[in-house]
Amino acid sequence: MKLSAFFEEDRLAVDAALDRLLPAETIQPVSIHTAMRYSVFAGGKRMRPILCLETARIFSSDLSPALHPACALEFIHTYSLIHDDLPALDNDDLRRGKPTCHKKFGEALAILAGDGLLTLAFETIGATPVPAERRAAILTEVAGAAGTVNGMVGGQVADIEAERKAVDEKMLEYIHRAKTAALIRASVTAGALCAGAGAEDVGRLRRFGETIGWAFQVTDDILDVEESSAALGKTAGKDLAQQKATYPAVYGLERSHQIASELATKAIAELSPYAERAARLREIAEFLVLRRT
Repeated sequence: MKLSAFFEEDRLAVDAALDRLLPAETIQPVSIHTAMRYSVFAGGKRMRPILCLETARIFSSDLSPALHPACALEFIHTYSLIHDDLPALDNDDLRRGKPTCHKKFGEALAILAGDGLLTLAFETIGATPVPAERRAAILTEVAGAAGTVNGMVGGQVADIEAERKAVDEKMLEYIHRAKTAALIRASVTAGALCAGAGAEDVGRLRRFGETIGWAFQVTDDILDVEESSAALGKTAGKDLAQQKATYPAVYGLERSHQIASELATKAIAELSPYAERAARLREIAEFLVLRRT
């Protein structure tokens, strides 16, 4: 499945904003800023920031304020990838088709580059040009999604602890909803909050983000089995080699495809009240499950 031209337009807008918000490579310490920029601009579809922008579009024609939380989410996502690839965690040499940060700059700078991006994310949210109560709500949403209680870090811990162990359906769901779906949920919710959506709409879109993020990770599990390293831009087959808790490992490939489709259908149903206003968001949701790379 190929996305419409709007996605590339959004990606270019996000990349330009990322370039503005990241410290230049000439600013001291040069080494850390070079490493941060290397990982942020190593590739990637910018799915999380674009979800943020397209959710904001439902409620506002001015997307410029939403570029701040959108970029913050990309900083957090990139920091998590840098740290995931380290020898102490997934120990990977390839990310987005290029050498991982620690392979390019060494482990010490890679750790600090991740730290720098996480810190910059919250500085960026703090500068979002919206009323203070909206900034606070976005900050709370994103911080919680990145943290340890039902958030990304908590999910990563559970993922590590589940390696080479038999996991039940409940634990598998927790890992996927926390380590991946939480940040996608925050991307959608941040866009709604930034654009001034009401509580009912924020709740509905939070459910959409949570469910489509869960479907996205199930699809990622499937692609790790079905696709090559060249297609993925990262080492294929790592989940099986490390005996990770994945949907294909627990349910098999056929049922995993069905689960991803069921979750996507449930998520997209949350967008029905917005009709054509959510057409772009609906298309992205479909892509997240139908993509091949």
